[in-house]
Amino acid sequence: MFAGSAMAQWAWTDDEGRPIFSDRAPSTSVPEKRIFKRPGPTRLNPTQETAPNEGVDAANVRPATPTQAVASAPQATALDKALAERKKKAEQAQAEQRKLEEERISKLKADNCERARQAQRTLESGVRMSRTNAQGERVILDDADRAVEAKRLQGIVATDCN
Repeated sequence: MFAGSAMAQWAWTDDEGRPIFSDRAPSTSVPEKRIFKRPGPTRLNPTQETAPNEGVDAANVRPATPTQAVASAPQATALDKALAERKKKAEQAQAEQRKLEEERISKLKADNCERARQAQRTLESGVRMSRTNAQGERVILDDADRAVEAKRLQGIVATDCN
């Protein structure tokens, strides 16, 4: 009767009551009660010699039961397990990357902290300190420059020495 329906996995009726056969699921706008065939194994009744939907007019077919819809679920579990395993491995790799990055930042902060504290000790010792200016000349720090440098070093100690 319907030559194209032999390969269809889904069957439902449209708004005018005409049967629709497709290898794709109907849109979500189609009510559940109008879907009369779903993908999955076709079961034979002990009293029937043919599959339930074979040779039956679409208008006389009952809607599919929930157990028929669940029949395709075991196929997906192996795929779900593989997907979950890949996701778990990716999350572990990301966690490892975050841990390495945190360790690197921690080491940099510890190094900055030690340098800032050493510079503070030198500054507080009262030893004459000098810098090289933009022209490459050596300039001795006066009291105002020493105060600015002490404030800068205190800020570094406050942020990196926690």
